[in-house]
Amino acid sequence: MNGTGTGTATPLLLGVRHHGPGSARAVRAALEEARPGVVLIEGPPEADPLIPLAAAEDMRPPVALLAHAVDEPGRSAFWPLAEFSPEWVALTWALHHGVPARFIDLPATHTLAWDGNGDSDGNGGGTGADGDRGAAADTDVRVDPLRVLAEAAGYDDAERWWEDVVEHRGVGKGDALAPFTALEEAMTALREEYGDGGRERDPVREAHMRLRIRAAQREFEGGVAVVCGAWHVPALRRRTTVAADRALLKGLPKVKTDMTWVPWTNRRLARASGYGAGIDSPGWYGHLFAAPDRPVERWLTKVAGLLRAEDRIVSSAHVIEAVRLAETLAAMRGRPLPGLGETTDAVRAVMCDGSDVPLALVHDRLVVGDVLGEVPAAAPAVPLQRDLTRLQRRLRLRPEAAEREVELDLRGETDAERSRLLHRLRLLGIGWGAPAASRGSTGTFRETWRLRWEPELSVRVAEAGVWGTTVLAAATARAEADADAARSLADVTGLAEDCLRAGLSDALPSVMRSLADRAALDTDVGHLAQALPALVRSLRYGDVRG
Repeated sequence: MNGTGTGTATPLLLGVRHHGPGSARAVRAALEEARPGVVLIEGPPEADPLIPLAAAEDMRPPVALLAHAVDEPGRSAFWPLAEFSPEWVALTWALHHGVPARFIDLPATHTLAWDGNGDSDGNGGGTGADGDRGAAADTDVRVDPLRVLAEAAGYDDAERWWEDVVEHRGVGKGDALAPFTALEEAMTALREEYGDGGRERDPVREAHMRLRIRAAQREFEGGVAVVCGAWHVPALRRRTTVAADRALLKGLPKVKTDMTWVPWTNRRLARASGYGAGIDSPGWYGHLFAAPDRPVERWLTKVAGLLRAEDRIVSSAHVIEAVRLAETLAAMRGRPLPGLGETTDAVRAVMCDGSDVPLALVHDRLVVGDVLGEVPAAAPAVPLQRDLTRLQRRLRLRPEAAEREVELDLRGETDAERSRLLHRLRLLGIGWGAPAASRGSTGTFRETWRLRWEPELSVRVAEAGVWGTTVLAAATARAEADADAARSLADVTGLAEDCLRAGLSDALPSVMRSLADRAALDTDVGHLAQALPALVRSLRYGDVRG
C-alpha cells in the first residue's frame, strides 16, 4: 500500500469518526477496493477470540465489548459498537470475506489497571473507561478535533459541519480513499498544532498500535488495513523505532481481566449519557446508514407514523409538505441536503403545530431511540448472568431499553415469581426494576414496577457473582451478609421485609437471629419506632406470599 494505498510496506490507514455512518460507508468502500490481507481495528486485543461471534445470527448491534477486572468486576470498561460504527462495519466485512481481523489498541489489562489508579476518564458510575473514546485523559484540556475543524470552516455546530462535509457527500465511484486522505491531512495539521491534544495516554496507546501493525505486516500477506480514530492516523503514520515504542509501554500496571460481548443501547451511545465518544442523535445516524436513498422522505414518514400512533392527526399531505419545507430550509441555509435541524424544524411547523411537546417525543423515540442490542448465548458470561437470562426467558420478562410499567398480580404464580426475581435483583444491587405506586388497588396482592435495562447492569451482575452462581443463591448469601453487617434495628427489619418479598426463606433464620439480638440490646424507643413500619408490612405480606 502506498500513501493511503496498499502494499506490505505501508499500511492502509482509515481514519474514522467513531459511530459515524459516513465513515462506516467509506470504510466499506475502501475495504472493497483495497481487499487487504488483514484488518486491524482500534479496540482491546483481549477481544480477539470474541470476534467470530460478531457474525453470529443472533448478534444484533448495538453491542459493546465489556472488560472487567476478575477480582473487582466493578472496575470495567466498555467499547460500544453500533450498526453504523466504522469498526463494526470493518469487523463484519472481514468476517464475511474470510479475512483475519485483530484489535490493536492498548490491552484492557493495562487500561483497567490505569483506571484503578484514579486516572480514569470513564463514563460515569464507576464503570471505568469507554475505550477511546477514550481511555482517558484530562478532559478539561482535551481538544475536540471536530469542533476545531468546524470552527475553521465557519460553523458554530460541529455536528452540522460533519453532516455537510461527510454524511451528505457520499463516496464517489473510484474515489473510495479520498475521504480518508482529506481527513488525514486535517488531523495532521491539528496534531502539529496541538500535539496529543491533552490526551495523556494517546502516545502509549499509539505506540502499542504501531507495534501491532508491524507484527501484522510480518505475519500477513496482501496488505494491512487499519481502522482507527482519525486523530490517531498521523501518529501511526509517523516513523518510530521498535525500541522507542516498547520503551513507552515498559512498566505499565496490569490487572487480570475477563472480556465478553454485552447488549448496548442507543440511549447510552448518546453524548448526553456521559459517553466520551457519544453522538447527539444515534437514532438519526442509524437511519442515515440504513436508508442512504431518500433519507429525508423516509425519516419524515417514520416521524409521521410515530405521531399517528400517539393519536395525532398526520396525513400524507403533512409528510409531503414537511419534505418540501426541509428542502427549502436546507437551500436557504446553504446546505447540500436537509439535516436533522431542517427536518426537526419542518416537523415542528407542519406536524406539531409549532409545539415542542410532541417534538420531545420524536427526539426521545426516534432521534435518540430505545434500541437494545442482543448477543448470542455462546458469548462468555458469569454463571449468575446465565441464570438471570434463563429466568428472564422462562418468566417472559424481556429486558428492554425503553422504560415500561409492569403490573403484577401476586395471586398468580408467574407474576409472583416475577416479583420475587425483581426483589432479589434489587437486594443484589441490580436495579433493573423500581417499585411504583399501584393504580386502582390498595391491596397487597398487586405490585407495579418500572423496568428499564441499562448496559451498566451487566457490570452489576458480574459484581454480584461473588455471592453465588444463581440469583436465588446469590440473593440469599447477600441477605445473610447484610444481616450480620446491619447497624440498626430498622436496617434489619427492612431486610426481613425484603427477604419476605424476595422469597428468601433460607436467609430468614439468619435475619431473624440478627433482629432478635439487636432488639434485645437496643432500648432506644425511637429506634424501636423506626423498626415498626417494616414489621407491620411484613405481617401484611404474609397473607399473599405465604
